[in-house]
Formats: sequence, structure tokens, C-alpha cells
Amino acid sequence: MVCDVCKEADAVVQLTEIEGTGVRLLHLCEKCAAERGVETTLAAAKPDVSNFLQSVHQQMQATQGDAARCTFCSSTFRDFRTTGRLGCAHCYEAFEKSMRDLLRRVHGNSRHIGRRYEPPSSGAMPDAGTLNELRDRLARAIQSEQFELAADLRDRLRGLE
Repeated sequence: MVCDVCKEADAVVQLTEIEGTGVRLLHLCEKCAAERGVETTLAAAKPDVSNFLQSVHQQMQATQGDAARCTFCSSTFRDFRTTGRLGCAHCYEAFEKSMRDLLRRVHGNSRHIGRRYEPPSSGAMPDAGTLNELRDRLARAIQSEQFELAADLRDRLRGLE
């Protein structure tokens, strides 16, 4: 089928245009389709993978350098990359820029978006002293053969644990 616009090349794209209440079907070649804003292999050049990999490699070399060094523990960002661990709490400040770049690449953002961790309230966590005291009372109740009291203490312990 021949292109409806240029009447020269073979049509490879079918474009449906809606005008008011009418529908018009156009058969277009790649060049005419690209002129009308339809993405084709001519319109969108394929990305060059080698250039992309080269730029990523250059960025990695820039961040792997020994230029960034923690003044407190003398560890480098290269040490972090090899071990996956920072040397001390001061390393977060020393490697802040590199860490932000790394977080942006890994997570898509360098800021946390989501719920914040809130530790459970002190009332929700049973006191270790209370648990030990209940265990001691349970042992004494069993020794003195007070089985009803022992069953009650056992149930309270299970509820707290």
C-alpha cells in the first residue's frame, strides 16, 4: 500500500484521525508519520548503549576516588563500596554527596518517603522484672501444689510474652 500523503513510499503506519463526528484512516510512510508526530524508527533514534555505559563508568570512577576521606576514622568511600559498611557515624557527613548520589540511583530518590518508625510504647512492652517475678511465683506455686494459682500465673505469662 502506498502512503496517502506523499504517494511515493510504502505505508507502514495506519493513523486514525477523528475530526468532529467523522473518522479518517490514513496510511503513512515512516517519514510522513514522523512529520505528524507519530514515533517510528526514524523519529526516535535508538539510544546508544555504549555511551550510556561509558558515562556510568566515569561516574563510578569519580565517586570511587580516594578524594573523599573521613577525618575521624580515615576510611574512604572506596572502603564503603568494597565492604558495604561505613567506618563511623562521622562518615555520613564526610560522604554525604556520594551517599545521596548512590541513594538516588538505587531508590530513585535521596529522601525517605513513607511511614516513620515509631517504637512501641513502654506500656505495650512487658517489663523484664515483671516477667521474672511471675516466673518465680509460678515455680513457687507449683512447688507448693497450688495448681489453680499456677494455672492463672501461667496464663498471665503467656499473655505478656
